[in-house]
Amino acid sequence: MSKKILITGMSGLIGGLLKDRLIKDGNYKLTALNRSYVDGVDNYQKDITNLNEIKDAFKDQDVVVHLAANLDSNDWEMQQAVNVTGTYNVFEAARQAGVKKVIFASSGSTINAFENISPYKEIATGDYENAPEKYPLITHEQIRPLGLYGATKVWGEALARHFTEEYGMSIICVRIGNVKKENRPQSIRENAIYLSHRDITEMLYLCIEADSSIQYDVFYAVSDNKWNYRDLSRAKEILGYVPQDTADDKMFIK
Repeated sequence: MSKKILITGMSGLIGGLLKDRLIKDGNYKLTALNRSYVDGVDNYQKDITNLNEIKDAFKDQDVVVHLAANLDSNDWEMQQAVNVTGTYNVFEAARQAGVKKVIFASSGSTINAFENISPYKEIATGDYENAPEKYPLITHEQIRPLGLYGATKVWGEALARHFTEEYGMSIICVRIGNVKKENRPQSIRENAIYLSHRDITEMLYLCIEADSSIQYDVFYAVSDNKWNYRDLSRAKEILGYVPQDTADDKMFIK
């Protein structure tokens, strides 16, 4: 029997990549919760900022992948509506419908302010000559958000913890690196946080298929980059995530 997957924000880059991966696999029945129409899947053309409008989309779903977000840290009203209220609505609609697992697209922006201090500052600016060969990796337990967007993703992770503790749902948070349509770094700092199309879809696939015993967790997702500073060991140990791609053969040069 096909596993039923509801994906918010399927019309976005990552949503489209995940859709193609899961359709190719052939073992999933996909539904898009999206404001615009998405070809090739069932559609609920609704806005996640309205809880009552989106409830029906969650009925009989096995897994929800919540990718929809607003990235503009300069627009608080949209950050609040989509990333704060919208994320609550997705979790609550899943709870009411009895969905047992939610995958929450968090972000590296939850810890990007570490790039204001050494040695991460040197890495982010491409000052590799002054960056040490060895440096402490940022773990999933650390938080230092950059911008309102990063702060809303910290909120989403905290909200996920609440829903797992209060209602017994399984919510996996993925702090996603930089995924670009060009599938290569587009700036110096992306040499460290680049995440390929293949690696992000593999990570989300592993989360979808993860053991139900994972009630709540936070994982990083980046590719196998030389200057990566985010700790991937937890994702490897628990999910089996081993990135296949790297920024090192396509680094952005000043």
